[in-house]
Amino acid sequence: MSQVIYAQSFNEVNNVLKAISGSIQLGVSKYEGYNPVEKMTVVQNSQQFTFDNWRMQLHAKPVLNHPEALDITASFKLTEGVSLSTALSVSFGFSKWSQDNYVMVPAIVYNGNRYHSIGNSYSPPYTKDMYYNPKVPLTISNNPRLAIEYGKASLVELQTGNAATPAMCFFSPATKKGFIVLTDQQSEWGNHGMTIAENAAQDSCSFSLSVPAMRKLAAGFGDFHQSGDKAVNWKAGDEVKLQCRIYVFDAKNIPDLLTKFIHVRKAFIGPNEPRNQLPMSKELEMATTICSNNFVTVPVGSYYTPENNKDFQLGWVSGMMNSYPMLALNNEKERNRVAAELDFVVSKLQGKSGYFYGGITANGELRPEKMHPDFPEPQAMVRKNSDALLWLMKHLLLFKAQGYGSMIKPEWENAAQKLATAFANTWRKYGEFGQYIAPETGEIAVFNSTAGAIAPAGLAIAAGYFKQPQWLQIAKESANYYYTRDVVKQGLTGGHCGDISMDADAESAFGFLESLMALYYYTSDKTWLQKAEVQAALCATWTISYDPVFPSNSQIGKLQSKMAGAVWASIQNKHAAPGICTASGDYLFKLYRATGNQLYADLIRDIQHAHAEAVNIPPHHITTNNLVGSSMERIQPSDAEGRESIGNYINTRNSWTETNGMLMGLELPGIYIQTDKNKLYVFDHVAAKIVKQEANGTTLLLKNPTQFDANVAVFAETSQQALKALDYTAFVNWPKVKLKTGETRQVYITAAGKVKLL
Repeated sequence: MSQVIYAQSFNEVNNVLKAISGSIQLGVSKYEGYNPVEKMTVVQNSQQFTFDNWRMQLHAKPVLNHPEALDITASFKLTEGVSLSTALSVSFGFSKWSQDNYVMVPAIVYNGNRYHSIGNSYSPPYTKDMYYNPKVPLTISNNPRLAIEYGKASLVELQTGNAATPAMCFFSPATKKGFIVLTDQQSEWGNHGMTIAENAAQDSCSFSLSVPAMRKLAAGFGDFHQSGDKAVNWKAGDEVKLQCRIYVFDAKNIPDLLTKFIHVRKAFIGPNEPRNQLPMSKELEMATTICSNNFVTVPVGSYYTPENNKDFQLGWVSGMMNSYPMLALNNEKERNRVAAELDFVVSKLQGKSGYFYGGITANGELRPEKMHPDFPEPQAMVRKNSDALLWLMKHLLLFKAQGYGSMIKPEWENAAQKLATAFANTWRKYGEFGQYIAPETGEIAVFNSTAGAIAPAGLAIAAGYFKQPQWLQIAKESANYYYTRDVVKQGLTGGHCGDISMDADAESAFGFLESLMALYYYTSDKTWLQKAEVQAALCATWTISYDPVFPSNSQIGKLQSKMAGAVWASIQNKHAAPGICTASGDYLFKLYRATGNQLYADLIRDIQHAHAEAVNIPPHHITTNNLVGSSMERIQPSDAEGRESIGNYINTRNSWTETNGMLMGLELPGIYIQTDKNKLYVFDHVAAKIVKQEANGTTLLLKNPTQFDANVAVFAETSQQALKALDYTAFVNWPKVKLKTGETRQVYITAAGKVKLL
C-alpha cells in the first residue's frame, strides 16, 4: 500500500503553482451588505490570530497517479466570540498573467467572455453596424466577462450553481500550461462562490472560492440583478472546510485544456448515480402520442406543431425534426402525415436562393428573424437552414431504409439540392456561412458565429445521396474552418440559438460534433475523429457532471431528481435543460463506438437519464400542463431567474425537449454489446450483465427495475464490425427485447447479433 503524504505548508501548494506563477492564500472578509469592507489574508499556516479569532489551516495531499494534481482542504474555525457578516475564501493568485489566456468556467464563461457586448436584456436587438458587415466582431449579450478593453479591471462573480461543473480553468499560451480547480457545490451555508478578478494592467489575476457566495450582482439572461447574497454571522466553534482539487499540467493549446477537462470533470466530486425509472421505449411511446395529437391542418398546410400554437417554426426547436420519429414509427397514418409536412415545407418556406425562411404562421405569413428597420429584406437563421438540410436528408434516408423510397417526391429532393447549392454558393462567395441570411438573395445579413455548425453534416449527407463530391469538399473545408477559428483559437462555438446574440452555446457545440462525425462516416478519415474528441470535450463543459443539490422545497428537490446530464443552454440563457436542442446525441455513441472511450458513452447516458428525470409521468409529477409524457426546457440550478426559480419547472411544455427524448429512444441502443469482447454498455433504464460468453454467442441477464414495461433495443456486433462507421438508419434493424415491469430474464445473442429469448 502506498503511503499517503500530507503537505502541511503553503509551500507545497505553491511549488505546484510555481509553473504558472501562482500562489495560494486563505482569506477572511467582512461585509456591509454585499460590499467587502475589510479582509485579512494568510499565506502560511498559523495558530495565532488577531482577526476575529479565526484559525485557518491549509492541508494538501497528492492525488494518486496524478503528480500534476493536489487535493486541498482549507480549514476555518472560529475559536471564540462571534464574527459577523463574514465570508471565508481560498484564492489562487497568478502573476505574469496575460489577456491572451483562455479562461473557462463550464457553461458560463468561454475565452473569458472577452468580447464586444450589447444590450442589457434577454435577446438584445442587433445594432445597425452589425448587418451586412463581414468584419462584425463576435458579439455577446450582457454576461459576466473579462474586459476586452486594455487598462480596465474585471470582476466575474459567480456561484457554483452557475456552472455545469464547479470549476474554473485557464490555458496560458505563453507558458504552454493549463490550470483547473475543481470544487464541490456547497456547504451548509449555501453554494460556494467562484470569483475571477483581473487587475487593470491585466498582468495579474486571481481565482477564488468562497463560503458562502458573495456577489454584488447575480447574472441573469443578458442582464444582472442584485444577488441577495448574505455573509454569515459565525459563532464560537463554527468550522468549515473548503475543499478543492487543482491541476497544473502541460498544454499545447486550448484543445489540450478541454481534453484534460473531460477526463477530470467528475474526478473530485465523484461519479454520479443515474436512476433507472423510465424505459426509453415508454418515453418514445408517450412523446409520439403527444406529437401525433399535435398534427394540424391549417390554411398554410399540414404539419406536426413545433410550438404551443398552430404556427410553424422550421428546425431549431423541432419543426421538421419531430416528424422524423413519427416516420420511424413505420405506420401508414404517420408516414402519410410526414409526407404532407414535407410537401408543406418545400412548397411554402423555400426562398429563391434555395435557403428557407425560418417560420410561417398558420395563415401563411412568413416570419422573418432578427430584423432591423434599416434592412427590410426578410432574414432567416443559418442554424435553421442547417437543420433543414440535415433533417430533410435524414427523412429521405429513412424512407428508403424502411422500404418506402418510392414515396420520395422529386420536389423534396429538388428542395434539398437547392438548399445544398445555396450553402455551397455562400461558402464559395464568403468563406463562411454567417449567422443570418436573406432567403431571397442568398446574401449573408449577419456574419460571424458558428451558426452553420450543422451545415457540414447536411452537406456531407447530401453529397453522398446525390453523388455531388463538391459538396463533400465544402463540408470538409467549412468544418476545418470552424474547428480552427472557433474551437482551437477561441475554445467555444456559438450564435446557434434564435434568442441569443453570438454567445457561446451548447447547441452549436453538439451540432458541430454532428458534423465532425458525419465527415468521419463519409470519408473514413480518422483526423475527423480526433477533432470530434476535442469537440466532445467542449460538449462536456456544457453538461452537468454531478447531481446538484436543489432546494428541498423545490419541485426537483422534492422528487430528489438526479440531474447530472442536464445540458446548459448558453452563456446568455443561464439554465440547463433535458437533452440536446434538438438531437439524440447519437454521434456521442458513434464516437464511443469508434474510439472505445467510455467517457462519450457516459456523457450521452447521463444526458438521456437527466432527460427522463424531467418527464411528467405521475407519480413523478412535473408541472408541464399535466400532460403525461411532456417535458419542458427548465432545469434551473442557478438564480439567474431569481432564487425562487431554482429547482422549479415552468408550467408549460416544449416540443423540442419531447422531440429529443423521442430521438434518443430511437437512435440510441438500449444495450450495446461487442460479442467477441467482454464489452457491454447499457443506455436504457434496465440492468444487464454478461452471464456467459462463448465463441458462438453471449448470454445476458436482463432486469427491468422500473414501473413500466420496456421494449429494449439491442445492438450487438463484433469488434471488427465496430471499425466501420455506423449508418444513419442502423436503428431500424436493431432487435428488441420485451421486459415487463420488474421482470428478469435471460437472452442469447448470437455472434451475428441475433437475439433469442431463453
